Amino acid sequence: MKFTYKHTLAACYAGYITQAIVNNLPPLLFLTFHNVFDISLEKIAVLISANFIMQTAVDIASSKITGRLGVRRTMIAAHLCTAAGLSCMGIFPFILPDPFAGLLLASALNSIGGGLTEVLVSPIVDSLPGDEKASAMSLLHSFYCWGQVAVVLFSTLFFTLCGIESWRILTALWAIIPFMNAFLFAKVPLCPFVEDDSEEIPLKKLFGSRLFILFCILMLSAGASELAASQWASLFAEAGLGVSKTTGDLLGPCMFAVLMGTARLCYGIWGKKIKLIPMISASSVLCILSYAVMVFAPYPQLSLAGCAVCGLSVGIMWPGVFSLASEKYPNGGTAMFSVLALAGDIGCAAGPGLVGIFIKLADNGGFGLFPDSGAASSGLKTGLLFAAVFPIIMLIGMKLLSRKKDG
Repeated sequence: MKFTYKHTLAACYAGYITQAIVNNLPPLLFLTFHNVFDISLEKIAVLISANFIMQTAVDIASSKITGRLGVRRTMIAAHLCTAAGLSCMGIFPFILPDPFAGLLLASALNSIGGGLTEVLVSPIVDSLPGDEKASAMSLLHSFYCWGQVAVVLFSTLFFTLCGIESWRILTALWAIIPFMNAFLFAKVPLCPFVEDDSEEIPLKKLFGSRLFILFCILMLSAGASELAASQWASLFAEAGLGVSKTTGDLLGPCMFAVLMGTARLCYGIWGKKIKLIPMISASSVLCILSYAVMVFAPYPQLSLAGCAVCGLSVGIMWPGVFSLASEKYPNGGTAMFSVLALAGDIGCAAGPGLVGIFIKLADNGGFGLFPDSGAASSGLKTGLLFAAVFPIIMLIGMKLLSRKKDG
């Protein structure tokens, strides 16, 4: 069989589906981990942050790893590592003395594979022949959303048919996707990340640019805006809003992912007609409003609707900042994408971690903003309220970018 760049794109799409599995399967099991292993909600917050902190560490080391192994071998290793982590999620907690340590170890394997995949798929797609880079990037990132939708729908169906007690089988089934994609990356054609007559911009020069620092802050805000909502959506629906797991997962994280994917797909199709900076600015305003609805809505259905709309609002943020940075620094190469992914993963850890901090504060009295709610619900609502600072930063950053562009 002759492999073409279409197969390369397909492998990258599957790579982002793998990333979606890594980030979104564990949240569906948080309450199960809490009940089966007696793991506190504070430790669940540590589990979330540890995943993205490890991905952050991988982002830092990715340039050296890729330089030593090459892009192809790195992608193969990343997918095999992810497959191992997903499989071991249902093994390590039962064979190690401390189940929480077992979950952390499996999460570390997932994070290593997911971090390397995240760093490399964007520059791989950006390096392929074609002129509509921003649209291609947004379409690529939409597959993260469709992967998230698939994770929620298939997992919900599996739990309905087989019961939540069979979750160990589910994690092994999801491991098949990265395992098979490793073989696809072994065959597909790849392009160099920079032109033959160009040199990759050194990191020292990138960090000497205030504009690049701004892009890093925007990536952090994009990751935090997205993950603060999506990582806690399932638990928020069950513990904070009191709805059933099936209803909460379908109307919360699933609709969040559907609308986020729709936003990215639309930009992937009509990207040439859309100006990124005004679009991201409008999305930031919508994100702020959606957080407010999640927190203050008097009915659970409205809160879940706010969660879904939040997915629509954050859809363009991550790929949009990637595209703006790539447009400004076309020879950024692996180093630039690694740093941007690093900033994004710091945000992915900071957003959910902030919510986790307020859960802990709620147990100790908190700020008393929601006195009529239980401790878990009060902490979740307070954390989500304060997490709205990230789309506010995004809005300010877009205003600064607009001024630089006009100037």
